[in-house]
Amino acid sequence: MKESDQRHATLRINESEEAALMELLSFMYSGKLSTTSPSLLLDVLMAADKFEVVSCMRHCSQLLRSLPMTTESALLYLDLPCSVSMASAVQPLTDAAKDYLAKSYRDITKFQDEMLGLPLSGIEAILSSDDLQVASEDAIYDFVLKKLRKVLTCNDLDHEIASKLVTDALFFKAEAPHRQRALSADESSHRRFTERAYKYRPLKVVEFERPHPQCIVYLDLTRDECANLFPSGRVYSQAFHLGGQGFFLSAHCNLDQHSLFHCFGLFLGMQEKGSISFTVEYEFAARTKSGEFVSKYKGFYTFTGGKAVGYRNLFGIPWTSFVAEDSLFFINGTLHLRAELTIKQPQPPSLQ
Repeated sequence: MKESDQRHATLRINESEEAALMELLSFMYSGKLSTTSPSLLLDVLMAADKFEVVSCMRHCSQLLRSLPMTTESALLYLDLPCSVSMASAVQPLTDAAKDYLAKSYRDITKFQDEMLGLPLSGIEAILSSDDLQVASEDAIYDFVLKKLRKVLTCNDLDHEIASKLVTDALFFKAEAPHRQRALSADESSHRRFTERAYKYRPLKVVEFERPHPQCIVYLDLTRDECANLFPSGRVYSQAFHLGGQGFFLSAHCNLDQHSLFHCFGLFLGMQEKGSISFTVEYEFAARTKSGEFVSKYKGFYTFTGGKAVGYRNLFGIPWTSFVAEDSLFFINGTLHLRAELTIKQPQPPSLQ
C-alpha cells in the first residue's frame, strides 16, 4: 500500500469486501485476525494481496494450511489470483494444496471418474507427483487421453502448446532406454519426463521367438527402494509375457534359509492360475561395478498357474552388506538386475 501526501484519503470498496477489509485493518494494527472461517480468511488474503500487505498474506496462508483441507478448497488455493510479486507469500499454501490432491488421488485407477471432472490445475498437481499408484506410465497415458477428449473443445486450452507437449512426450516414449535416461538428466528441457516411483516397477524387455521362445528382462531398483523393503517388504515388476503367459519379477527382503539374517531375494512368478504347465530355463544376474552382468542363480522350473521360483539370498550376503555404501551391486545408487528366460519346447519322440 503506497502512502499519499494527502491528509485525508477516500477508499472505495464493494460491500462484499467490507468484512475482509476490516479484518485486514485490524491485523495491520494488532498483528492478529479474529476469524478462523476459511472463506473469510481467503477474502482477507485477497484484500491483503490487493493492498500489498505481505505479512497478512503469509499469516492467512499459515492459518489456511492449519485448517482441514478438501478437494474444493485445494482447487481454490491453486487458482489464487495473486499478483506475481506477492506469489511467494502464498507459495506454501499452494504447495500444501498440490500435496493434498496428489495424496487424495494417488490411486488413479480407483478415482479415475472423479479426476476427469477436475480442472486442469488439479490434474497437473496430481500427475506431477512421483507417488502415484499406477501399474505403469501407460495407465497415466490412457487417463490423459480420456481427459484430452473432454477438454479439447474448451476455450481455456492452448491447442498449440498442448499439441507440442503431447508430441514431445510421444517422441520421448519412443526413444531407446539409454536415450531416455540421457534426456531425463537434462533438467533444462526434459525434467518433466523423469521416471516415477511406480506401484509396479517398469521393465525393459527383449523378446525372441526362435529358436525357442525367450526373453531377457531388465529390472532397475534404486538404493532407497531397496532400503525401504527392510525388514519384510517386497516390490513387484510390471507384467511381461513369454510363451503367451504372463510373468512378473518380485524383489524381497526376507530371512535367509536358516533365519539367521535378512537378505535380498529375487523371484519369478507366473500370473495365470490354471492347468497350464511348461518348463522354463531361467538365469538371474546382476551388474557389478565392472559393468558386466554376473550370473547369480539359474535353473529349470516347471510352472503351473500362480507358482513362483527364485532365491531367498540372491547375492549370498547379509542385508547390511547388500545395501552398504561400498556394495558391489549398486552403480550410482541403482541396482541393475537381469532375468533371462527360455521355454524349452518338448522334443517329439523319435521314430524307430
